[in-house]
Amino acid sequence: MTGHDPIDTTKPHPARVYDWFLGGKDNYPVDEEMAKQLLTLDARGPEMARVNRAFMHRATRWLCAEGGVRQFLDIGTGIPTEPNLHQIAQEVAPDSRIVYTDNDPIVLRHAEALLRSTPEGVTEYVQADVRDPGSIVEAAGTILDLDRPVALSLVALLHFVSDEDGAYELVRRLLEPLPSGSYLVISHATGDFDRESSDQARALYRQRGLTLALRSRDEFAAFFTGLELVEPGVSLAADWRPGLGEVVPVPGNEPIPGYAAVARKL
Repeated sequence: MTGHDPIDTTKPHPARVYDWFLGGKDNYPVDEEMAKQLLTLDARGPEMARVNRAFMHRATRWLCAEGGVRQFLDIGTGIPTEPNLHQIAQEVAPDSRIVYTDNDPIVLRHAEALLRSTPEGVTEYVQADVRDPGSIVEAAGTILDLDRPVALSLVALLHFVSDEDGAYELVRRLLEPLPSGSYLVISHATGDFDRESSDQARALYRQRGLTLALRSRDEFAAFFTGLELVEPGVSLAADWRPGLGEVVPVPGNEPIPGYAAVARKL
């Protein structure tokens, strides 16, 4: 583990807002205030977080059981919420190795919960930012065997990275050193279903000095250019292989506005 940055409690952090939506206690008043403002735009914030979390669980199960993956690089890990990715992976394949990465110092404080590995496997935590892919890959390479397939997991992360910050290039640079047979896993919020609320949410984030890049279905699909999409391809997060795990009940019939996909590097 590396990094000892102080925790900034004056500005909301997406990982802590997400924690509040999931009913966690590792957030501050500034995060709760932001979460409640988002709820005025769409009251399904907690369901969105749970749908996203459930996709991660199902994708991890599929990668271990069907994809044969035993190594995971999870960027934008967030505050530990059980079951965590390593618990899902090691339940299927006890020898799985997981490297978690996040830029929020509060996640570092709780990283011990992420490091409870099976005896056969490994879990490690690296404090780093997705905008510094070189450092992430270098640190991951000391724990993972980068000559063997790795699942690169970017769950509910890239909608906080703008095109100006080079979101597509960052994904390319993270995938580049991974061998053929590796996988890319992404979930991503979208503004496709409610433009007005989406614009208000973007403005809310901007007022807090944060980025919210709600990409369209086509813009989301562009992250997988050159990769082989796993069935069902690009779908709503709630619709990605629902048979592999828990289905989150959502009030009303409106879709939860988030896309998800898993794709293999050829």
